Amino acid sequence: MTRLQRLRKALDERLLVTDLVNIRYLTGFQASNAALLVDPAGPTALYTDFRYLEAAAAVPGVEAHRTSRALLHDLAERLSGRLAFEADALPYSQVEALRSGGLELVPTSGVVEALRAVKDDGEIERLRRAALAADRAFEALTAETWVGRSERELAWRLRQLLHAHGVDRPAFDVVVAAGPNGSKPHAEPTDLIVADDTLVTVDWGAVLDGYCSDCTRTLATGSLPRELRRAYDVCLEAQRAAVEGIGPGMTGKEADAIARRIIEKAGFGEEFGHGLGHGVGVAVHEAPRLSPESSDVLAAGNVVTIEPGIYLPGVGGVRIEDLAVVRKTGVELLTSFPKDLTLAR
Repeated sequence: MTRLQRLRKALDERLLVTDLVNIRYLTGFQASNAALLVDPAGPTALYTDFRYLEAAAAVPGVEAHRTSRALLHDLAERLSGRLAFEADALPYSQVEALRSGGLELVPTSGVVEALRAVKDDGEIERLRRAALAADRAFEALTAETWVGRSERELAWRLRQLLHAHGVDRPAFDVVVAAGPNGSKPHAEPTDLIVADDTLVTVDWGAVLDGYCSDCTRTLATGSLPRELRRAYDVCLEAQRAAVEGIGPGMTGKEADAIARRIIEKAGFGEEFGHGLGHGVGVAVHEAPRLSPESSDVLAAGNVVTIEPGIYLPGVGGVRIEDLAVVRKTGVELLTSFPKDLTLAR
């Protein structure tokens, strides 16, 4: 059964898909201006403007239709009746553009994303290859000197190594956070020079054949102050416990709690301010979520990050992240770079 067929089977009424990532997932079609009308009782229509029409016509299982560049205004005049739309994908102004022709609009959320959350064997293999290429690029970086180089230089070098190892592009902007900058979970690389005797957190990922990887490691540049070493050890214990304990059937909140309990018991609960992880696939952030607020239920075939962190303002921080496939009896890691504290020189 194709992805479009699975979606049609799940629908009770017509759905207008406007999230471009969802359109690519369902059809393989990539464009900056497109919409997909999926009818459970009729043909599927792919709408786009002149620039992409030839490519749209080659997509199997859909009927391609040319629109103006003002695609949603165009569809408002063409379509009628009741229509579900992706409420998370359309800003208010575009909803109003659709409504201008008299459509009865029904907001929906997470319909295609629920399909994306469970990966098939082919998708998992693509994710595995992306993770392997990213691991090898980072391994090459760890063979080089870190101390005395800037965060910005190391981030640029890692991007070079990712390309050298065959990836299509980085999955997101590389994070290199040294010393006190490590207390910022999404720090941007700066001209700060990496010093001796501190921690350096690196968060990187690769896109290969349309699928993303995501990994974080924190390395030491020498002997660490006691507080940083303890934070690393607690974070590693929490991350390993989550890897061992997560399985299908538990909620994202229950998965998060496995790591959070250990970090809280060690007195670092206030310093772990984000969720344990998120789904990864054709986008680097997708369902399911692993967090204290998440009611998502994990299923075999989910691919998620497991990434506890401890962040100490003015001192430094640590985050350890693996990419993992949820299997029937636990998880299988796709990332493989060692997690025992590695020394960067």
